[in-house]
Amino acid sequence: MNVHSSKYKCTECGKCFTTNQHLTVHRRSHSGEKPFECSVCSKRFTTAGDLVRHSRIHSGEKPYKCHVCDKAFSESGHLNSHMRLHTGDKPYKCSLCNKSFSHSSSLQLHKRHVHSNRRPYHCPYCGKLFKRNMDLKCHVRIHTGAKPYLCRHCSERFTSRFQLKTHLLKSHNEGTWLACHMCQKKFSLSGDLKKHILRHEGVKPYVCSECPKCFCTSFELKKHLPVHLDYKQFCCYFCDRSFKHKYAVKKHFKKCSSVHGFNVNQSKCHV
Repeated sequence: MNVHSSKYKCTECGKCFTTNQHLTVHRRSHSGEKPFECSVCSKRFTTAGDLVRHSRIHSGEKPYKCHVCDKAFSESGHLNSHMRLHTGDKPYKCSLCNKSFSHSSSLQLHKRHVHSNRRPYHCPYCGKLFKRNMDLKCHVRIHTGAKPYLCRHCSERFTSRFQLKTHLLKSHNEGTWLACHMCQKKFSLSGDLKKHILRHEGVKPYVCSECPKCFCTSFELKKHLPVHLDYKQFCCYFCDRSFKHKYAVKKHFKKCSSVHGFNVNQSKCHV
């Protein structure tokens, strides 16, 4: 047994470290202490290394360069993830269906949407089901009209904190944009960034129950589902032709309204 492995022991959890410095950093995970503060945005960090990596967001420094396509990254982990696009390496395997993924986040998303159909939270207004209580609470505000999130810079109010965060970034330049480590496209919400990364990886966790087609987002799956239905809910105001999709009836309506001598901007269709 290595006597040095137990020289510095955490009194909270019993974990051992080889140096007192490592033990000091570990103890912050119990105390919540974050002594390193960013001079630009005041965000705090547990270690000096975390602060250095964060500071590159403000400075634009990208010291880690891909030798295949010359893309540059602010963190070595982002470069390693990017390299899997070139190597095709997919080290994260689903234990339920053996499908493999380039990133752990993609694997977790796959498990959540493909292998779990449990939706215990239901809306008292319309009966819609949700996997998380937080999603239900946000949905209910559609029915109640509640907008509890107020912008501190103007009088705008929002249904969710995500809408407020996007507003602060776009309208008041407050906060930090999230950049894709593969193409540098920027997003205001982490969820949108994760969905975007799925497109790079070719991950499509939303599977149609009627055919083998898969989709990146639930919206795309919902848009696809009418293909399997005989019901055509969208009807033209002039000729009564019916369509499965709203975009199809709108396209038809522009032509049909001009044939009947109406201004498409003043007319309407039954949607």
